[in-house]
Amino acid sequence: MFERSDVTGRDNRIPARAANVTGLRLGTTLTNEAGVSVATVEHLMAALAGLAVDDVTVEVDGPEVPVMDGSSAPFVDLIRHAGLQGRPAPRRGIQVLKPVTVDMQGRSASFLPALRPAIDVEIEFPHAAVGRQRYHFEITPDIFSGEIAPARTFGFKSDFDALMQAGLARGGSMDNAVVVDEAGVANPEGLRFADEFARHKALDALGDLYLAGAPIIGLYQARKPGHALNNIAVRALLADETAWKIVTLRDAPASRAAAARS
Repeated sequence: MFERSDVTGRDNRIPARAANVTGLRLGTTLTNEAGVSVATVEHLMAALAGLAVDDVTVEVDGPEVPVMDGSSAPFVDLIRHAGLQGRPAPRRGIQVLKPVTVDMQGRSASFLPALRPAIDVEIEFPHAAVGRQRYHFEITPDIFSGEIAPARTFGFKSDFDALMQAGLARGGSMDNAVVVDEAGVANPEGLRFADEFARHKALDALGDLYLAGAPIIGLYQARKPGHALNNIAVRALLADETAWKIVTLRDAPASRAAAARS
């Protein structure tokens, strides 16, 4: 649940659910029935999913979650510093029972039955600095924290310039994104991983999938994924009630709660 502290009244609460997604251009935006929104939730949602936090109120004093360094790592550090508290209620998950596939303008995504939650993404860009990359990971706190959370969002300088001219992405810089120009990666420090681009797409997918309302126990395979494709895939899965069931995660730790303010 997101809560806008700068909005008075009871209309300031925004449930973190896929059905409330209203914007997907530069990130994932959630909007409640009163029209109150919070943008760029995906990196924080990925941190919550990766650390198995399923009971949290995020208080935000503006219309957007801070982008931080463009990754989930700062959120992971803050959550761990604040600490997590166990709850007596067992954790629940959404177990995939049969394949569900969606296609969107040359992009595709599928949920497949699997014993453990995992994400497999493949990206392809014409720029030589990115090219074709594939990344697969099983969702555990340790793997997420070390291998996925530090991967930063990325963009192309030509697109960034166009957004700036349109009055968008004014806070965007190499401090919070990997910028790719004609020569390659423009950031002086370079990449954190050789396949950082694919890892960040996996991070985005994890955050978007957590808007299902519980961890999805299955394999998510996506080719050329993006926020729109992720959201369509989650909605398609939830719409087919024969494709999933709610299960108790008996081998997982008890429900964990945290509170964050931004």
